[in-house]
Amino acid sequence: MHLKSVLVTGCSAGGIGAALAHALAKKGHHVFATARNTSKIPQELLDLSNVTIISLDVSSMPSVSAAARVVAKSGHGLDVLVNNAGAGYAMPVLDMDVEKAQQLYDTNVWGCIRTTQAFSDLLIASRGRIVNVSSIGGTVHMPWISAYASSKSALTTISETLRMELSPFGVEVVTIMAGVVSSNFDANSADFCLPPDSRYHDIEDIIAGWATGKVKPQGSTAAEFAESCVGDMVGQGKGGLVWRGANAGAVRFLVGWLPKMVVDLVVYQNQGLRELSKKVLGEGKQANRKNV
Repeated sequence: MHLKSVLVTGCSAGGIGAALAHALAKKGHHVFATARNTSKIPQELLDLSNVTIISLDVSSMPSVSAAARVVAKSGHGLDVLVNNAGAGYAMPVLDMDVEKAQQLYDTNVWGCIRTTQAFSDLLIASRGRIVNVSSIGGTVHMPWISAYASSKSALTTISETLRMELSPFGVEVVTIMAGVVSSNFDANSADFCLPPDSRYHDIEDIIAGWATGKVKPQGSTAAEFAESCVGDMVGQGKGGLVWRGANAGAVRFLVGWLPKMVVDLVVYQNQGLRELSKKVLGEGKQANRKNV
């Protein structure tokens, strides 16, 4: 097996990135494990001799450029860039904090572009590979996660475009359509709260369940997901979309082969929309009776 030099973004403990980095390092590859706050990188990575820890905030071009200089001077070169760093945000569109949504895009979309640009010279020199971790959430239209889902849809489009644009330079681009993974990704949504004037207060508990991951379907562990992706990261091939993790195959079939009406019926399940519709309809009938 040809050992490679791989940089993974977003390697904080408990997340997918740390699991990806660990899976690669266990197989002997040299891993640049990065995070905005390196104190959050798990000890199991810090203890490995073939892991180099680098501070990298994908939302900051100076930080990304500094990390690229460190890698360039390391003597390892760079064969694979894994754009994993991401953020989540759940909120009805009518209640969305636009600044929070913009910050999410700055990480999930523009962050990928920043790192790709900064490390492109190294990757072209090695005729390497870029692996962008997208999500099945970007392929199916679900309530409450429009900011996150649309950012992943944008990332998928950019990634597939990069696949074509970088092909003349021998750089492969893989887009991992990640299914449901049990990780600490939803930890920042633990204090979910709708605005006081939200039209969705009657189903706030239901929305909160989805936002915090409490009602998320059973998923792969981060370690299981990482093991399924090792070949995508360090293998060889034409690149393109690959579907990994729990429910990824089911969603691929759902959105690829079933009528939109059927997809909507599936998506509507347990989202609180039917309950809210009945309440709104009842209030409308009461208002009409009062006006008669």
